[in-house]
Amino acid sequence: MVNQQRIPTRHVSPAPARKATAAVVDALVALACGLAAGAVAGVKVSDGVVELRPQSPAVWGLALGVAVGVSFANHVLLTLAARASLGKVITGVRVIRACDGRRPGLFRLIGRWLFGFYWMVLFVPLHLATDSDVEQQDAVGLRMVRRTIRS
Repeated sequence: MVNQQRIPTRHVSPAPARKATAAVVDALVALACGLAAGAVAGVKVSDGVVELRPQSPAVWGLALGVAVGVSFANHVLLTLAARASLGKVITGVRVIRACDGRRPGLFRLIGRWLFGFYWMVLFVPLHLATDSDVEQQDAVGLRMVRRTIRS
């Protein structure tokens, strides 16, 4: 009864602060890349004068597209290759399949990435508005565990 989900006991769940820090780092990376791409697209040089045009829809469209693309590359492709996104590498956690502790597959990682947007849009504002202690849930049969150093 102790291990009902058949999760290997050698995997230790990270603290909520570690999970949150990984999510914040990943979000900041995607946001910074998107804003940088938007800023580059919004620069207009005429007669030696540099002008930034943030009101252009193309600037915000490119910023959003780059932010989503970087998020996908970080959360899906990098995690597929290294079992962890950039934020997870920095905080010392990785993603495994909950049932057997093995490497996650592409479709589960895509599902987890999409679930993250759902969580961000629905539960984060609710959590902030009610000051609740809800933790982010593991999704699509994947979970985060602390990275172990092999000797």
